[in-house]
Amino acid sequence: MTQRASDDAGASANGGVRAAVDAFRSGAPVLIHDFDDREGETDIVYPAGAVTPTAVSHLRNDAGGLVCTAFSDAVADAVGLPFLDDALDHPSAGDHDLRYDSRSSFSLPVNHRDTFTGITDEDRALTITKLAEAATAVEAVPASYGPEEFAAEFRSPGHVNLLRGAPDLLADRRGHTELGLALAAEADLPAAVVVCEMLDDESGRALSPADARAYADRRGFVYLEGQQLVEELA
Repeated sequence: MTQRASDDAGASANGGVRAAVDAFRSGAPVLIHDFDDREGETDIVYPAGAVTPTAVSHLRNDAGGLVCTAFSDAVADAVGLPFLDDALDHPSAGDHDLRYDSRSSFSLPVNHRDTFTGITDEDRALTITKLAEAATAVEAVPASYGPEEFAAEFRSPGHVNLLRGAPDLLADRRGHTELGLALAAEADLPAAVVVCEMLDDESGRALSPADARAYADRRGFVYLEGQQLVEELA
């Protein structure tokens, strides 16, 4: 075993960054805890292209937070997605007092145009997988898929919240948006990932890292600390 593999094996009870990359590449979810001095939350993170209705149900029932799809800055820019606080013409969007960051990564909420209400597991899975296809199209031939093509497929407002990653990912920002996108890039996957915070049913707060790790162990998922991704991929 190499030193790097040994370090990864010891970093988590069920694998480190290499295990997470392999899991992600296979379409499996990965649990990522960001930082205690940031949000202090663990998100279940999926590659967007692998999301099925069953995966959406998994996020609803075992995570319980907000199901969001993160695009890289390049993909978001190509399809003309703004930051939501820049797009809103309302005093509530003027001054932000986030305790964990300088700004939110939220962009527009969307539904795919083939959905009905947009909120069912089937509808959200369709929207998410089509977002992954849009990211793939942008990355393959950037000039072939822009704002008009995006608008022909998606409408806003909708039930899948889009997030816009920082331009240099972990070098610029270390939120779950960037942590998930960095993992997708390392796995050679499209720049579209789904994130959802894990909540504690008893306290109503964020699930503790110890409980999130125990859950990952029970389910056979990879659990990572955000610092592991920063150290290896930033």
